[in-house]
Amino acid sequence: MGSVSLKIGDGTARFRRATFCSSAANILMLLSVIITNLFALYAFTYTNPTTHSTDAVRHSPNNISLVSEHVSLILKQIDASQKKLARMEKELLGYESIDLSRPNIAAELKLYLQPHPLPLGKDSRSGITEMASSVGHSCEKSVDLLTQFTTYKVSGPCPDDWSLGQKLILRGCEPLPRRRCLAKMVNKINVLHPFPSSLWKPVGDKMVQWSGLGCKSFSCLNSKQLSRDCVNCFNLTNGNENQRYVRARSKYDFLIDDVLSMGSAGIRLGFDVGGGGSGNFAARMAERNVTVVTATLNVDAPFSEFIAARGLFPLYLSLDHRFPFYDGVFDLIHAASGLDVGGRPEKLEFLMFDIDRVLRAGGLFWLDNFYCADEEKKKALTGLIEQFGYKKLKWVVGDRVDKAGKSQVYLSAILQKPVRV
Repeated sequence: MGSVSLKIGDGTARFRRATFCSSAANILMLLSVIITNLFALYAFTYTNPTTHSTDAVRHSPNNISLVSEHVSLILKQIDASQKKLARMEKELLGYESIDLSRPNIAAELKLYLQPHPLPLGKDSRSGITEMASSVGHSCEKSVDLLTQFTTYKVSGPCPDDWSLGQKLILRGCEPLPRRRCLAKMVNKINVLHPFPSSLWKPVGDKMVQWSGLGCKSFSCLNSKQLSRDCVNCFNLTNGNENQRYVRARSKYDFLIDDVLSMGSAGIRLGFDVGGGGSGNFAARMAERNVTVVTATLNVDAPFSEFIAARGLFPLYLSLDHRFPFYDGVFDLIHAASGLDVGGRPEKLEFLMFDIDRVLRAGGLFWLDNFYCADEEKKKALTGLIEQFGYKKLKWVVGDRVDKAGKSQVYLSAILQKPVRV
């Protein structure tokens, strides 16, 4: 399987599978060329000690010219071999740049991806001489949509195309390129409530953008089940959301105050990963002077704007994106069924390792009402958790019957990250 090569100066990368047979054949071809060149060079430079008497003949002008031609040919072959080796390296690594010479590529995209020389020349620490802007490697697969996204009037208003950008993100084109246009804004002057009263004040329909969405009001959204963790989740005055985390509905619901009491050295900074889109976990934590960043996308609803209107911190990124945080910065990470990214088991492994990376030693990982489709899914998840050696402070797993009478497996746990040497 191919791997990624991140080379300074290149714009973006895509993955291409290189077969073992073709790679081996290319390597053998390169070795044969190099060995042939070495033998030829040896033949022309070797002098037999028993034939010194023929030196005058050998160094005649015609022979010297012939040797020069052969040496020149050998040097050309070596240069060609080096270029072929570079091409083979790219093929073996599966790396290619976006071809900016393709027709219909937006001029802004070309300008953005072109490497820019450093103003003071070569950097003494890194050794680089130019900087390259980056986009997700999968952008190459959706280059037509990417061109559409980067087609706009410079310094003018941005097209009403946030849904196009999100479609690119969901296709793996993340991060998106920066743009030189002014984003459309909703006038929120005199409608934002002061903090902390904003945490549980209803958010008005006019405070968010509804373009590209099926619903045009929060009452419409509350009538739909947007996800397993978002049922009537925009209703901040009635329903279950304003009681969540402070009143248990089942044995799988843990109370925030109980969890905070388990944290060593205190809980100050948290990260909500796939724990529901309305920001209620962050709101309850904010009431307890804990700052929580909520990862979200606007899938079927304006989650990011809703969370921000409450005075909370939404982070607009997918769970396929490496978290833009340094190692071990969070005291608490909260995750619910949104953690189930689907696909191959390796995908969940990559996500779990990144969660472990940004969680400090002694920090808490709160797995909240994680839905396991079957017993095999539960075993895979629990086996993955065991790899990290977390201490189980609380662990509840079992069946729960849904409204249709079907048995479902749920897991809730509070895990403490160990100190690793």
